[in-house]
Amino acid sequence: MTGALSTTLILALFAVIALCPPMPRRSSPFNLQFALGWWINEMPFVGLYWLLAGTMGALADPRSGFLWWLLAGFTAADVLLLARIAVRARSARPALVTAFRAVYGPDGVPRSTPPPWWRFLLPMVSWRPDVRRIRNRHYGPARRGNRLDVYVSRRHRTAAPVLVYVHGGAFVTGNKMLGARPLLYRLAAQGWVCVSVDYRLFRARYGDQLTDVRAALAWTRANAPSYGGSTEAVFVAGGSSGAHLAATAALTSTDVRGVIGLYGYYGHVGRRSPAPTSPQDCVNPDAPPFLIVHGALDTLVLHHEARAFADRLRAVSQQPVVYAELPGAQHNFDFFHSPRFHTVTDAVVRFAELTLEARGAGSATRPT
Repeated sequence: MTGALSTTLILALFAVIALCPPMPRRSSPFNLQFALGWWINEMPFVGLYWLLAGTMGALADPRSGFLWWLLAGFTAADVLLLARIAVRARSARPALVTAFRAVYGPDGVPRSTPPPWWRFLLPMVSWRPDVRRIRNRHYGPARRGNRLDVYVSRRHRTAAPVLVYVHGGAFVTGNKMLGARPLLYRLAAQGWVCVSVDYRLFRARYGDQLTDVRAALAWTRANAPSYGGSTEAVFVAGGSSGAHLAATAALTSTDVRGVIGLYGYYGHVGRRSPAPTSPQDCVNPDAPPFLIVHGALDTLVLHHEARAFADRLRAVSQQPVVYAELPGAQHNFDFFHSPRFHTVTDAVVRFAELTLEARGAGSATRPT
């Protein structure tokens, strides 16, 4: 009984922090409220599994009297908290619809596709039988830091849109297997060519990492046709520090059609230098279209910083800049299958369609 009570109390702590995290005064690579609340905010069903596994045995034996009733009350409270977290994720679509309508008008609203509910019950499973992952292609001289994976549909296509994803990790950690895997598999299943990139970490300087991302984009443009991709429809995306690198690369003469920044950090890295250390240094009228999606409850990169970058970009760029702030969303919201990220993926597809239609480069595959 004591163990079951501990489970309910620990789970309640995680759920409350997910619902109302204490917001820090400034952005940082890590904090406790993110560690405790992030995962359950995106995977409430996993919290429910944990709750059931930890309490069902004790609840099945009501002979403990007061302790049993206490456990039943705490369990019911946990279920309500988890339900609140799950329902709150539905607020992502109205936020994205408002952001797209403000830039593109009513015809630019992302289509809502039927969510794969069974994937939400198993949020950590991204693999799909209709997608082939081609592992560890080398795009540069660094043995481990210059590798990428290519995700393609098993149904061959030509002239397909291409997405290059750059993982996050505060510029010091991370891996091409972390972040946006639901997005990569879903788009690949719809016919896209998707690329997930490793770059040099640990003691590497920001300039070296930026060089790696540019090299990965050059490799993608050179090799996309052999995988069925179009060199005229290359998009770059990233999460957190990966969004920083993706944005900076795209703003410094890299030929990409559009940029998708997810919970991105866009401030300066290290000391100021003649070379760019932030995408804010590179904002220019010829910037490609941007889709910037950030969580209103992001405790690692505060949402007002991402909004300020979007405002600065919008004031200078001649191309569309869509900024969507998702209520209830934390950092790393693209790691797992969730109703929230399914809606964000719908928005990514619509952004690509609108961008390619405007550039006359064809149209992206529509969601199925």
